[in-house]
Amino acid sequence: MRSLLIAVLGVVGLVGAGCGFSPAAAKDPTAPLEVWTRSNAASAKVYEAIFAAFEQATGIEVDYKAVPIDFDKWIQRRAAARNLPDVLINDTGMLGLYHSQGLVTEIQPTSIAGGTDITDRAWDSARASDGHHYGVPFSAQAMVTLVRRDWREKLGRPVPTTWAELVELATAFTTQDPDGDGQADTYGMLVPGTTDRGYLSWWAASYLWQGGGDILAPTGDGGYRVAVDSAESVAAVRWLRGLFCDSKVIQPGALTTSTADAHPFFETGKAGIYLTGPYNFGRFDKSLGKDRYEVIPTPAGPAGTTVLGEGENVYLMAGSARPDAQRALAEFLISPPAQQIGMRGQPQPVVRLPVNRTVDVHATYQDPRWDLVASSYAEDARPFPNVPNFQPFRQQTAEALNTIFASCTDDVPGELGALATALTAELQAQGMAVP
Repeated sequence: MRSLLIAVLGVVGLVGAGCGFSPAAAKDPTAPLEVWTRSNAASAKVYEAIFAAFEQATGIEVDYKAVPIDFDKWIQRRAAARNLPDVLINDTGMLGLYHSQGLVTEIQPTSIAGGTDITDRAWDSARASDGHHYGVPFSAQAMVTLVRRDWREKLGRPVPTTWAELVELATAFTTQDPDGDGQADTYGMLVPGTTDRGYLSWWAASYLWQGGGDILAPTGDGGYRVAVDSAESVAAVRWLRGLFCDSKVIQPGALTTSTADAHPFFETGKAGIYLTGPYNFGRFDKSLGKDRYEVIPTPAGPAGTTVLGEGENVYLMAGSARPDAQRALAEFLISPPAQQIGMRGQPQPVVRLPVNRTVDVHATYQDPRWDLVASSYAEDARPFPNVPNFQPFRQQTAEALNTIFASCTDDVPGELGALATALTAELQAQGMAVP
């Protein structure tokens, strides 16, 4: 097995949505199993440990490639060359696109050894809009709220439990010099607000749902309707706009900040509240100090405490010459030993919450913060809608929100109305709109 961090690949061209995949030529059935993950160097080491255990258990060699940037673009280039990797581990949100392009093979959950130990909710994350499965669950997670505990305690503020209290704390962090350096250089909330890959809507979705709004709402008959211009959505977006434009508690440059660029604001003492994934615990424990920040229950909005819940699937890619080896790896990845290796990875786990119901979160992590993540996922988390390809909806929503927050326009209903028109056209194009 070898690990390679890919910076440049030589294949060019893109495959269009809706194009079926067929291999350019027969692959070598004796070649190592080519496996890709979207990983930085730290998480790649955890995957290396998992694949080493797989090789030892099965004798199947893995050619592992960790791709830190432009993962989706490189996959599309390999698809255009009709030479896909054998296996991908990637976001559950990519399932619709991969299925619509014909890049992934169908999975029968009952045919997967150990599949009955996987939670029903996890299997649902691998189900496409046609009702069939095209991935094997690997990891789950829920967004969490991180707060600079030392700042909060210094200012004598309580743990926020509502939106109003959250804004009060963010305002205090922005205006009351919580780090005591005499400079106005701290900010209340950290936002990865770039439109790249729709990140702003990824961050904003939890708050939109907490306010009673939505991007797309299910109709109960397998279809969806656009809900981004509902009264509840407008109210939620107005509240978010206020964070940028009225109380001004967001860090400078937020609307061009990626997630990778956002993390240093929290760990270097520039921002005090961060809605993010639990995979950052290990990083912040090391860079900031475990005792200087806390993980709190999600403060409630008008409609509750819903947060975005996502995960990763194992995708068995089309055109592989080694379907038995593909399946063997998927079955190993959902086994308790592999799930626990992934959870114990340092500084960050690649399995955040196990999809295998026989793996005990409390016993494995021995960390009450992960107990909170698990309860939040079970009680409050929801995924993005199960349409054939949610990415256009996420992207267009991110661009509209970015415009609203950047311009500080008062015409939120008008902006969201224009967005709703565009999303309705996309919903109709994907065949998911209500007649």
